[in-house]
Amino acid sequence: MLNNLADNLSDLASYPFILFAVLAIIGGIIMINSVKVVHMMMAVALTFLSLAGLYVMLNAEFVALVQVLIYAGAISILMMFGIMMTKHRDEEQKKPRSVHSIVTGIGIILLFGILWFAIQKAVFPDARLAEGAGSSLEIGKLLMSKYAIPFELMSVLLTVALIGAIVVAKREEE
Repeated sequence: MLNNLADNLSDLASYPFILFAVLAIIGGIIMINSVKVVHMMMAVALTFLSLAGLYVMLNAEFVALVQVLIYAGAISILMMFGIMMTKHRDEEQKKPRSVHSIVTGIGIILLFGILWFAIQKAVFPDARLAEGAGSSLEIGKLLMSKYAIPFELMSVLLTVALIGAIVVAKREEE
């Protein structure tokens, strides 16, 4: 089982993967455990940027660019506007979280143990895509031909959600 780990660590491409994966996990943990909303937003942005790095490693540059533009950029800015438009109290949590932290730590260790065992025993097929199969040109052709209706429906849905968020924010203000 440890031979797989030694083989993977001997490959230089594993180090950026480990870095991006650890940063994504750390961002998620910080987001869950933060009390302040701004810290949560920054942790989510770290997670989004780490995922974009993982996409680049998978040779999915278009998806990485979309991840940075839409999630790390637009969603983070939208969250920041949400934070600025709402009222927040600066009071910290009063009661200690020792039991919660212990249970969380045990759960994390168990989860990573199960994942470690499952990944070590898994056999992954060598699935290679044809050259240019995931390029932005091919994705654009599919979006504007086969998936044009779902693409437009998603844009309408996002516009309705944005208008709904503005209406809810205006009602709270009055």
